[in-house]
Amino acid sequence: MLFGLDLKEVDPTNHCYGIFIKSGLTYDGMMHGEAGVPKTGILILILGVIFMKGNHATEEEVWEVLNVTGLYSGKKHFIFGEPKQLITEDFVREGYLEFRQVASADPAQSEFLWGPKAHAETTKMKVLEFIAKVHGTDPSSFPSQYEEALQDEKEKAQARISAKCLYHSKF
Repeated sequence: MLFGLDLKEVDPTNHCYGIFIKSGLTYDGMMHGEAGVPKTGILILILGVIFMKGNHATEEEVWEVLNVTGLYSGKKHFIFGEPKQLITEDFVREGYLEFRQVASADPAQSEFLWGPKAHAETTKMKVLEFIAKVHGTDPSSFPSQYEEALQDEKEKAQARISAKCLYHSKF
């Protein structure tokens, strides 16, 4: 679960299973033809930290959570490689995260936000469901985030309806 993967039986007769990425994200962190474990779980975890910290999280706050999972900045991980590069370069380049300097911070501080691709491919509710599952609870156990996630769901549904209406009015 922490790696953001689901194991599902795809062929009950032959007992074949497939590994699927959670939360609707298309990014798996894999180069074409590369073998290994998709890196989506770390991305979902970071998106969760950002959401739980008020939609922006300092680099220090993100690393505090990642350190608990055995990921350390500058220390190569057997699955994820060098995690700082993966997070601050790869996820940013792919548009899943934004990484910026905090203008008013002294000393200098950087923070993460959801990138446009994260907003497009997943929802706050899906990420909150993941965080709740990790904590062995349900999303409503985090009342302020739950309300925000519900509002996000409503806004995305309204945007889809508006887009459909616009599309149909053209024809």
